[in-house]
Amino acid sequence: LMNAAVAQNMEPARITQHCDSVSLCFSKGLGAPAGAVLAGRRDFVAEAWRVRKLLGGGMRQAGVLAAAALVGLEHMGMTLRRDHDNARRFAEGIQELNSPLCSVNLMAVETNIVMVNISGGCPSPVELCEHLWAVSEEELAKTGHAVSVLLFPWSAHTVRAVWHHDVSAHDTELAKKKLEFVARKCQE
Repeated sequence: LMNAAVAQNMEPARITQHCDSVSLCFSKGLGAPAGAVLAGRRDFVAEAWRVRKLLGGGMRQAGVLAAAALVGLEHMGMTLRRDHDNARRFAEGIQELNSPLCSVNLMAVETNIVMVNISGGCPSPVELCEHLWAVSEEELAKTGHAVSVLLFPWSAHTVRAVWHHDVSAHDTELAKKKLEFVARKCQE
C-alpha cells in the first residue's frame, strides 16, 4: 500500500477508499522490526481481535515496536522513493546488459519490485538465483567483490527482485555487477 501510494504520489486513504478492510505491515520497506495494523468495520476488527487472542496472539511492552513503526511512517516518502529509485537503476542495468539471458520491462517498474524475464531456459530461474547467491573464487578475482544476491524464482521464466529499507544504492550497484558477471558466465 505504501509503495503504491508513494509511486502514485497520492494518500494511502485514496487508494483504499473502496476497500472493506486494509492490513499494513510495518517491516521491510518501512524499516520497523515487526508490527502490522488492521483496519476495517468495527465488527470486522472486533472479530479479528477475538481470533488473535484465541490463537494466543498479542504482545506486551509493544511500545518500542510502535515507535519504530511511527518513525517508518514519518520517513516513508523518502525511504520508499529511494527503494523505487534503486529498483529502477537495477532494471536499467539489466536493459543496458542487452543480454539474451535476461530482460526487463522498464514500463512495469513502478515501485520497489523488478520482474526479470529469463529467456532460453538455461539457466532456469532457480539456477540463476543459485548463481547469484553463490560466490566463486573467479568472481572475487575478476570483480574484486564477494557479492551474494538473493532473488526469488517467481515462475518458469521470471525472477523477482525486491528492494527494502536495508538495501542501499551501493548494494544495488554491486547486484548489477553480479548479474552482469553471472550473465557473462552463463553465455560462455
